[in-house]
Formats: sequence, C-alpha cells, structure tokens
Amino acid sequence: MKMGYARVSTSDQSLEHQIELLKENGCEEIFEEKISGAIKKRPELEKLLGQIRRDDILVVSKLDRLARSTHHLLEIVELLREKKAAFCSLGEPWADTTSHAGKMIMTVFAGIAEFERDLIRERTSVGRENAMKRGVRFGRPKKLSSQQKEL
Repeated sequence: MKMGYARVSTSDQSLEHQIELLKENGCEEIFEEKISGAIKKRPELEKLLGQIRRDDILVVSKLDRLARSTHHLLEIVELLREKKAAFCSLGEPWADTTSHAGKMIMTVFAGIAEFERDLIRERTSVGRENAMKRGVRFGRPKKLSSQQKEL
C-alpha cells in the first residue's frame, strides 16, 4: 500500500496541492500535518511510521515535507528498511528506494553522513585535547571555594 505524508509549517498554508499529488500517485491513505518540520516529534508522522508494514511505500511530494536534515531523512529511511518498507519522493526521483538506483543513492548518502559524523567527532576530540593542554577545565564549575573545602 502507498501511504502519503503531507505537511505544511503554518496553519494558514494549504495541504491541498500535496494531497492532490499524493492521490494522483496512488496513495490509499494520507497523513496530514500542520506543524513545523523543525519539530522532530510529529504525531501524524509517528502514526504513519507505526502503521507502515512490509512492502508498503511512504510517499511524499518533496523531501523537505518529511525531513529537515539528511540525518533525519536517513533515520526515517533506515526505519523503513528495517520494516521492509520503501520510500519515494515525487519531487526528487533519485530519492526512491523502490528502485535499485534509488537504494544505491540513499546508501551513498548514508555513507557521506557517517563520514561527516566521523570527521566532526575527530575534530571535537582534537579540540578537546588541545583545550586540556591549555588548562581548560571541563565539567560543571566547582561550587565550594577553597575556604569552604578547608572547613
């Protein structure tokens, strides 16, 4: 079954165009939300992800309707993969895990995101080590003065 997800950020925006597009592309059930994409916990999206089953396809009109970052998109695609479901964005033909090419591209994206996370982790580690060499103290500030400690 094709399950559509339509979202707009504000209540004065309309979901009409997205819903029409999703219906035209065979979505039998459509989950609608008027909520900012920056909010990770979106009730209708969570409901959709809870209901999606093996061989179902999550369809969106455009990627930005589903996720605000590559990392968030990859989390959703991984959840779908675990459920043996697929993902398809109508606005970005390359973001379609129902095809071999789409699966490959999403795998490449996942690899790039993991590489980026590793680089960030390495840079922060080096920065932390350099700060410690300069005498920077980490953690919460001490609450007791030296006089209080003596007492």
